[in-house]
Amino acid sequence: MKADLNEGGGRVGRREFLRRVVAGTGVGALGAWPGLAQEPQLPGVARESGVEEPTGPRVILIRFGGGVRRREAIVPEHSFAPFLCRSLASRGTLFPRMIIDRQDGLNTSHGEGTLNLLTGRYDRYQDIQNGFLKARYEPKVPTLFEYLRKDFRVAPHETLIVNGEDRPDEEFYTYSNHAGYGIDFRSSVLSLYRFKRWLYERQLADGKLTEAKRRDLLEQLRKWEQSDPRSRGHGDPGPALSGFWARWHEHYGESGLVHPRGDRLLTTLALRAMKELKPRLMMVNYNDCDYVHWGYLSHYTTGISIMDEGIREMVAAVEADPEYRDNTVFVIVPDCGRDTNLMSAVPCQHHFNSRSAHEIFALLMGKRVAEGRVVDKEVRQVDVAPTVGRLMGFRVEHAEGRVLEEAWA
Repeated sequence: MKADLNEGGGRVGRREFLRRVVAGTGVGALGAWPGLAQEPQLPGVARESGVEEPTGPRVILIRFGGGVRRREAIVPEHSFAPFLCRSLASRGTLFPRMIIDRQDGLNTSHGEGTLNLLTGRYDRYQDIQNGFLKARYEPKVPTLFEYLRKDFRVAPHETLIVNGEDRPDEEFYTYSNHAGYGIDFRSSVLSLYRFKRWLYERQLADGKLTEAKRRDLLEQLRKWEQSDPRSRGHGDPGPALSGFWARWHEHYGESGLVHPRGDRLLTTLALRAMKELKPRLMMVNYNDCDYVHWGYLSHYTTGISIMDEGIREMVAAVEADPEYRDNTVFVIVPDCGRDTNLMSAVPCQHHFNSRSAHEIFALLMGKRVAEGRVVDKEVRQVDVAPTVGRLMGFRVEHAEGRVLEEAWA
């Protein structure tokens, strides 16, 4: 079964073949998958609506997570992030008293914190299918990616979320359901989940699998389609991302034992993206510290050290790249804080809604940002999105936060 299959005297191209495989109507298909009665549309890449080229700096938004206390991050005598708190802070503007507001029904967790950063609004979220312990949230107001892509000529692969391998729910945070924005202006995602989807579709198109393996891959794709109904019909990553995954595959192969894992994987993906895709806006969703839930404080402190090293590598890459050097802003902020609960077997949780779970920080460094400044007053997590918008030249009109003008040089 080849990608250019002859059928009835005509040729079926690779995209049409994959459409039929996913729809369950291709030659030798297993039958229509549940929930896929409608034919998916594969439009290639989302349209580029903006007419102007962006003039603001590039932004790398780093989610310093999942969840850290200020003590282990920005207090020098206790920090496990020496590059962040001793080197980088002196080159930018630090907001050491950023908070997540206390509002009824709001959680201090990873998905909510990420969307606070991307939308500039607090909201009560629930899984779109009410799944147990699921966090497939759909924002009601536009994300930073949508604002940027609607106002400027920016391709999908120039707006990126770099996600962890065990956080598939966060693949949902690429666009909102807001009228006038939405999927046409979504960001792209780099993650192992996306790589596997690309790989499985390629293997199916090549037609060199055993029947048992083919059934396994089809079943896995079916499960992903069912768990991600918003993306149904929009699965084609486009030529830029397909090329990215092809080069990744050529370099690392298919074994998960070769490429980095955890947050080191995110750093590797981000560095390769900066070199190959040149994103205008990239969000790196670090999360290793959350392994403290397994019960070992060292998972938390080691996770902070891994993020710190990743940030050091990204800063070095920016300084070595003419397209990024002197034209990039780093925005580093946690998704949430951590509880300080000595009565808990694992003291660093973030679900008790304690004061320290609401206490975070933000560091801005780069073009147009003041150096060596500490803004010692309370600011809010929802202030990050309008600040990024001001830096990049668009207005985050549905945000409830304000622009952190104290950081301007």
